[in-house]
Amino acid sequence: MTQPILKKIGIRDIKCGTDVVIIEPCNLYECEIGDHTFIGPFVEIQKGVKIGRRCKIQSHAFICELVTIGDDCFISHGVKFVNDTFKSGAPAGGKRDLWKSTIIGDTVSIGTNSTILPVTITNRVVVGAGSVVTKDILQPGIYAGNPARKIRDL
Repeated sequence: MTQPILKKIGIRDIKCGTDVVIIEPCNLYECEIGDHTFIGPFVEIQKGVKIGRRCKIQSHAFICELVTIGDDCFISHGVKFVNDTFKSGAPAGGKRDLWKSTIIGDTVSIGTNSTILPVTITNRVVVGAGSVVTKDILQPGIYAGNPARKIRDL
C-alpha cells in the first residue's frame, strides 16, 4: 500500500480589506475580499474571485474561479457557484477557455443550498433557498425554484 498525497487547506495569497473576519477552517487562495466582510467556516473561495465590501459568506459555501460578488451581499450556507457548464458533454477540467464567469451585483441575497450557474445577477435580488439560477437575472426582485423564476418585485 502506498501513502496518499496530502494537501492542506488554508488561507494563502489573499488580498483583504479592513476588518475582514474569517472563521477557520477555510480554503481561500489568490482571491480578494472587501472591507468588513465575514467568511464562515468550511468555505472555499478560489483564485481570482472578488468579493465586495460588507458581505457575509456563510459556512460550506463554494465560490469557484471567475466569480465576482458585489457589495452588501449575503451568500447563505451551502451555496455553490459553477463555472463549468459541461458544454462538451463532460467536465472541462483544466480547459479554462470552456469555463464561464458569474457576476453578482450589489445587495444580493442567495438562499441556503442554491446553485448559481455562470450568470449575471443585477442589484437588489433575493434568490430563494434551494434555487438553481440558470439564466441571467436582469431585474431586481425575488426569484426561486429550479430553474429560478421571478416571484415578485421587491
